[in-house]
Amino acid sequence: MLLAIDVGNTQTVIGLFDGTNLIHHWRISTNDERTSDEMALLVAELLRLRGIEFHPERLGIAISSVVPRNTAALRQMADEWFGVKAIVLEPGTRMGMPILYDNPKEVGADRIANAVGAFDLYGGPCIVVDFGTATTLDAISEKGEYLGGAIIPGIEISLDALFERAAALRRFELIEPRNVIGKNTVESMQSGAIYGFAAQVDGVCERMKQELGEAAVVATGGLAGLIAPLSATIQHHEPWLTLIGLRIVWQRNQ
Repeated sequence: MLLAIDVGNTQTVIGLFDGTNLIHHWRISTNDERTSDEMALLVAELLRLRGIEFHPERLGIAISSVVPRNTAALRQMADEWFGVKAIVLEPGTRMGMPILYDNPKEVGADRIANAVGAFDLYGGPCIVVDFGTATTLDAISEKGEYLGGAIIPGIEISLDALFERAAALRRFELIEPRNVIGKNTVESMQSGAIYGFAAQVDGVCERMKQELGEAAVVATGGLAGLIAPLSATIQHHEPWLTLIGLRIVWQRNQ
């Protein structure tokens, strides 16, 4: 079995693979104050609640993280509590994908995992759109090379900035409104957020295709299920793409 852990700035996604099958997954808040002991307790409890018994000699752990303190805690957790050496997606890890960035060390581990997973599923060229704390768009060539991409302020942090600066606007549920032309303030903000970000992603994807040629577009991340159906360019929704990429990287390092 493989425990794949993707630590984002806002949320941490944990998946349990049996071979190539993702059999369980969990989404928790990211907290960089958690120690390795606390992480071990949390993971063990999640597994216990699913009635899962595991043996360290048959367990692997793969980690992608953009939060250094969590990376260190998880690495220590794997060593001290699970008795395994974790595969951490970082410079020096065998990824099976050339990183054609000016400085490959600057690319977030989650973006590389997404690229590896997308190329494995759909080939290249392809574009990955990840709706996380930031909305990232990453391009993979026909040969399976990571080319680079674009980083946009995420939907939720963009709205947080709006509420902070506009005292008369109140928070609302992020759902698709009845109409594009909102009939009240809440619907108008919902329309701007949902359709605005869908159009933003479509615009960047079309510009990327001018450089890539025709490409598959894959969406992932916490808000992908909301935006992807409204996008004119997104063709595939893979909510666990990062975990899939982590599984592939783990296999390549065995």
